[in-house]
Amino acid sequence: MPTLGSLPTDQPELELTFVASGSQRAQTAEISGVVTLTPYQLLEDGVPSALPDGSLVLITDTSPFRLRGRNATMLERLLQRMSRDGGAGLGLAVSAPPGVRQPFPPDIVDVAARLGIALFATSAPTECWERAHEEIQQSRLMFAERRAAQLGSLVQELPAQLADPRAMQRIADWLARVLDCQVLVSEPERVLAASPATAAEQLARAIIRQSVDGSLPETLSGPHTQLISLAPASAADTVLAVARKTPFDEADLRLLQHAAKLLGLVDQAHREYRAASDASRAARSAAVELLLDGEVEKARRVMANLAPGLLETETVRVFVVETQQAHRDLAARRCNAVVGQQTLVFSDPRDNRRILIVHPIRSDGDTGAQVSAELTRLVGTLGPPSSLGGSGVYSVTLLADALNEAITAQKFAAFQLDPVALSVHGSDLVSLLPQVEAQQWARRLLNPLMRDETQWESMRETLPAALAHPYTVAARRLRLHRNTVMRRASRAAELLCVDFASINDRIAVALAMELVTQREVSASPQLTGSEPPSLERLLGTPQVHAWAQTLVRPVQADRRDLVSTALSWLAFNTHVEPAARELGLSAVTVRSHLRALEGHMQRDLATLVGIRDLQFSLHVVTGQPDFSSDRPDMSVVAS
Repeated sequence: MPTLGSLPTDQPELELTFVASGSQRAQTAEISGVVTLTPYQLLEDGVPSALPDGSLVLITDTSPFRLRGRNATMLERLLQRMSRDGGAGLGLAVSAPPGVRQPFPPDIVDVAARLGIALFATSAPTECWERAHEEIQQSRLMFAERRAAQLGSLVQELPAQLADPRAMQRIADWLARVLDCQVLVSEPERVLAASPATAAEQLARAIIRQSVDGSLPETLSGPHTQLISLAPASAADTVLAVARKTPFDEADLRLLQHAAKLLGLVDQAHREYRAASDASRAARSAAVELLLDGEVEKARRVMANLAPGLLETETVRVFVVETQQAHRDLAARRCNAVVGQQTLVFSDPRDNRRILIVHPIRSDGDTGAQVSAELTRLVGTLGPPSSLGGSGVYSVTLLADALNEAITAQKFAAFQLDPVALSVHGSDLVSLLPQVEAQQWARRLLNPLMRDETQWESMRETLPAALAHPYTVAARRLRLHRNTVMRRASRAAELLCVDFASINDRIAVALAMELVTQREVSASPQLTGSEPPSLERLLGTPQVHAWAQTLVRPVQADRRDLVSTALSWLAFNTHVEPAARELGLSAVTVRSHLRALEGHMQRDLATLVGIRDLQFSLHVVTGQPDFSSDRPDMSVVAS
């Protein structure tokens, strides 16, 4: 917008000569238009009742008159009206012949000086000033349209939710683009938004200087830099800082104030959202800690208002997500976004990479499949090294046990190509073994049976069932005569130099048969002259260790010495009476211990697979049974 010193015209004769300077504002304020009056109009119609704000009043056609007497009186009244209306009139000018420097009488000059109104003289024709007025109006119209478009685009930058984390950056980018300036929104501890990215470096000194002594540094002072507090009423320290090479005019400053108000609203929403989120996280963490301590009713009271009904269940599942420390907060927010309505999500205070999710399971048939599917997809998008572990369904009073299982499952998943393990209680041991090495071990062990193709076909048909069941049951399943089954089993034991009465040998050969006949690998490993891997080595992988820990941990936590019972029972080839005699217990007690083992491990010890999982998990965790034993059956297993 033009001022008294910069009128929008290319006509050099259109200029004003200061007669009386008036106020500082009159010299720099923007002109909204030119109001032309004649002495005759003033005498006949009197002083106008209203003048447009920011107008320059021009008295034309003064040549037939002298600014004395009644004319001077009317000029004085005009000056008083301009003064009473505040910014209505920026200055009073009169047409005068070229070279006339003082067309006003001294009394008028004194009145104007007292009222702070500038006086001017101009020699330009009235037609020039009328054209200037039209140009000013056209300029004002274009400016108003541009500013309306800018405000409209500013409103478009408002997010659907003020707590949108990107809202502040979008408004800063808009402000930098519209005003061609550098923009920084910051708190004392951090930068909230900067546009361009280098604005933080450029404006940091201005903010630091203001925070120390309340003033701007000399190199950034003046109209080129502006600092605006976004929340002065709440004493918040968030500041909007803008700077550019050219000064900001009043319209720019008004636009800055509008943007600052919107940024203040966004900042307030962010603060309130963070406070609410922090309170919610604290409450959820407290509820989970209470559940881990067995204080179910207290946990329900904590969550009653925050998530009504969420903990009003009797069973739960627990999931554990582990990711990089730097990405944990983002991963926790994403977990909360996808499953937060059905679960308790919080960052584990004991591990800075871990997120815990407690999912209450309702009694309407829900097993948590939807939540586990959502978390599985989420971990897939996070990418390595993120992993997910999940527990089975537990009573809410056993949340600590569910958490232990989920943590173990996650540790197990971290070593897998598929980074998800949802309850390793049901994991298949054979799938956890290193497949190529396991095939080499199995084929070396079964090599005597595989040399003759006809013999191998009969053995692969008969031997798995004969090892897993009594011969009568195996014969019925295979629709063979019992003697046929016995003969083939005896021949296999003879060729392999093992004793199928030994549970160790039966487990080893059954495992080898399963690997060779049921597990496919990309290419069948060839037997080489090098030493094949031992069973001890196959069971020494981290995956198997995590699996074994999951099975044995609840056994070790039992107040009864179930481990000793299990080891003795295995040592006597799963016969109860000799194991009871060695332990000094009754057979009833030993059977009771075995049933407890089945419950803790979720395995059926009446099956060979259940016995195998018991034996191998005990060996991995406790070192017993000892596979390096000198007993003939164990030497075959380990070879």
